[in-house]
Amino acid sequence: MRHIIFGGDGFVGRHLAPRLLNAGHEVVVADIVKSDLPHYRDVQFVKTDVTSDVSVRELGIKPDDMVYNLSAKMLSPIQVRAKRHDFFFPVNYYGTENIIRAMDKAGANQLVHFTTDMVYGHTYTWPQKEDHPCAPLGEYGLSKYKTELLAAEWREKGMNISLFRPRLIIGPGRLGILAKLFKLIDLNLPVPMIGSGKNPYQFISVFDCASAAHAAFTAGVPNEVYNLGSLNPPTTRELLTKLIKHAGSRSLLVPTPGWAVKRTLDLLDLMNMPIMDPEQYLIADEMCILDVSKGERELGWVPQYRDEDMLVAAYTEYRKKLDGAEPAAVTQSKAA
Repeated sequence: MRHIIFGGDGFVGRHLAPRLLNAGHEVVVADIVKSDLPHYRDVQFVKTDVTSDVSVRELGIKPDDMVYNLSAKMLSPIQVRAKRHDFFFPVNYYGTENIIRAMDKAGANQLVHFTTDMVYGHTYTWPQKEDHPCAPLGEYGLSKYKTELLAAEWREKGMNISLFRPRLIIGPGRLGILAKLFKLIDLNLPVPMIGSGKNPYQFISVFDCASAAHAAFTAGVPNEVYNLGSLNPPTTRELLTKLIKHAGSRSLLVPTPGWAVKRTLDLLDLMNMPIMDPEQYLIADEMCILDVSKGERELGWVPQYRDEDMLVAAYTEYRKKLDGAEPAAVTQSKAA
């Protein structure tokens, strides 16, 4: 069976492609860039711009192809308010629409699509299950939420579409907002927390994301939505304390009044000097914990990686790159 991964050169795709290849499948990576990845010896690459319906159609989707959409514009680099819609929507929403329309024209009807936990907005009940209200706080979450509504329309026309809502994806090769944190720790500077730091902070490993996508295919691509997050996330304070200790840093954690920090960040955002995206800081001190039990019940998927180990691994990779060393092999310590 042929598996087509749109955005397959990206963070999750570069782990999903070799996984599918090792399972004996033919794999096609459709992306606008091609990195120097070893699996391209056995994986076909087709340069594809998802914002162009012509480019997507020219890929040549076949009726029995299994399709994954991992293409996305993320919250990093941070955009000023006026540019956010035009930054996120062409890839996140219209790109998804182009992929689905091309699939429909080709007679293909199996899609695994990644959205985000940012579709939820503020936390009303926790842990958040998939039926938690969706009220995105910005253009990124909104662009992803609208793809979920789009998926619902196409499911009614006969498509099978499995949706995944991951927490912050972490692993070798991606830093994003973590780069600012790591710099503070390296410089032994205070690390401010939005709020007391007593609320848990949940990641999801890139390896667990790849295994979830594979599990959805194995389960027959259910017309369902699934949360992706780690198990038993520690508090923000516990998580950062372990990282600072691992780094040998003298940084101190500084709790702050969450409301005051948020209003300051709001003001900077209004002045077009954003330090963080509102979708990040507005929920930073909330109990944002995703319930991932549905994935276990329906897909047989269970996250394997702990938040503490993932963050330490990301910092270790960051340090090696700064020191000019070759990145370590792609491994992490699994949860007990």
